[in-house]
Amino acid sequence: MSAQHVLILGGARSGKTGFAERLALPLGTNPAYLATSEALDVEMTQRIRAHQRQRDPHFTTIEEPLALSDAIVAAAKIHDVVLVDCLTLWLSNLLGANANVAASVDELAVTLAQIKSCRVILVSNEVGQGIVPDNALARSFRDLAGSTHQRIADICADVYFIVAGLPMTLKGAAPALH
Repeated sequence: MSAQHVLILGGARSGKTGFAERLALPLGTNPAYLATSEALDVEMTQRIRAHQRQRDPHFTTIEEPLALSDAIVAAAKIHDVVLVDCLTLWLSNLLGANANVAASVDELAVTLAQIKSCRVILVSNEVGQGIVPDNALARSFRDLAGSTHQRIADICADVYFIVAGLPMTLKGAAPALH
């Protein structure tokens, strides 16, 4: 069996997560929602709670801010679909932990290429379409996100860009959502 992984990109509040959830639910009977966010302040705590309330109860929630590849491997042993939300928060977490981002992205790419029994749907913010950031850290983050997206898009069978809640197919098949 060959898994057909999916990458979903879009701007903030574009409808990426809702699209990913609608895509994931009919693909399996035991879906997991792998959240990479951390509740480091009140606003983020509120966002996480809102996502949890809106999430379909069929999802099993797994929270892992740093060891994404390990979490995907573990989830793939139990679940037939794993929705990862989101790669840009994961990258931010890695930067904040002074982790080796390039090595972590390499590990994720290898992990995705090896997983055949489970479909992985990855959500990420497209941050490279705005103005050039005014500081080195923000420029580095934008560059890391862009190179990560390119690397993961190459592995994924389907890649979508979400605008105003509507998917544009960049690679693969148009989604069959109801």
